[in-house]
Amino acid sequence: MTDGDSFLIGLLGAALVCVAIILYDGWVSRPKRDPGATSVGEPPLPRVAGVALLAIAVLALWRMFRSEAVDFSLMLVVVGAVAGVVWALDALFFRRRRLDTARAAGTAATDVREPVAVEYARSFFPVILLVLVIRSFLFEPFRIPSDSMMPTLYDGDFIFVSKFSYGLRLPVTDTLILPTGTPQRGDVIVFRLPPNPKINYIKRLVGLPGDHIRVDANDQVYINGKPVPQTPGPTYSGPKDDQWNYAGVGTAYEQLGTHRHRIMFANGPVKTGEWVVPPGHYFFMGDNRNNSKDSRWLYDSDAPGYVPAANLVGKAVVVWLNLDMRDGPLWSRIGHAIH
Repeated sequence: MTDGDSFLIGLLGAALVCVAIILYDGWVSRPKRDPGATSVGEPPLPRVAGVALLAIAVLALWRMFRSEAVDFSLMLVVVGAVAGVVWALDALFFRRRRLDTARAAGTAATDVREPVAVEYARSFFPVILLVLVIRSFLFEPFRIPSDSMMPTLYDGDFIFVSKFSYGLRLPVTDTLILPTGTPQRGDVIVFRLPPNPKINYIKRLVGLPGDHIRVDANDQVYINGKPVPQTPGPTYSGPKDDQWNYAGVGTAYEQLGTHRHRIMFANGPVKTGEWVVPPGHYFFMGDNRNNSKDSRWLYDSDAPGYVPAANLVGKAVVVWLNLDMRDGPLWSRIGHAIH
């Protein structure tokens, strides 16, 4: 279990305690205290629990937004299920009792107030369900966590990943329910790290199942004995170009299938070798060829090695924000298409 998981589980436990306090007051204590169910004020304890619940929700969302090792889909399913159960229990059992008690006290149905936890559940459940559907079947946000895809993507870029490019999968279980396409050589793809599927990586697809890949000391890639076309590009200029490993380094334009993209050669050793991609697997490399932990490292616990088809998350399509840019306005990367 990662520190991110432990933190979120702790927040979830605290949230459930707050929900229990609010529901006990709304379903058990309040009918005795306020038979008409019209009071606006809440006792101190459920009021504090309500404020704490909102704070916990904001903190949990921020932690999931920044972390790369948290199962966001699972959290959405859990929170959505709790909200749905609270809403359903109130609709099936407590709402009628609340209305009957209010009528007996001479209160109109339009003046009857729901417990705050029920209000939250009724308001948030449709939103959570919509987010879960969009994130699972259409587009998922992802934050670039490293330099490995420079100069195509920068550390801190927030991107959208197309979830329907390679097949629709159920949330949490990742069961394929509808094939919609196959990965193409040169695609920039987000995938789950095989040694730890809770962590997402992003790299460029270089090798398809059965391919023989070779990288020589000049950073030249060969696929099935043929060199991948490269033409020299300009000296790298961009974020971190004042650092030793990026200062004055060269770039090139590489042609992988139908994709023409820039790669760069950071100062440092070249990872050379030969690899044969197993059936049902893919071989990935970063565009920052000398500073990318990718499929060339087969046995490192923090490297992907050969990636199974089931681990593919989706195709990276567009940058929608970067909060870490130092050489331009925050909006300078918005709408940048990923090739």
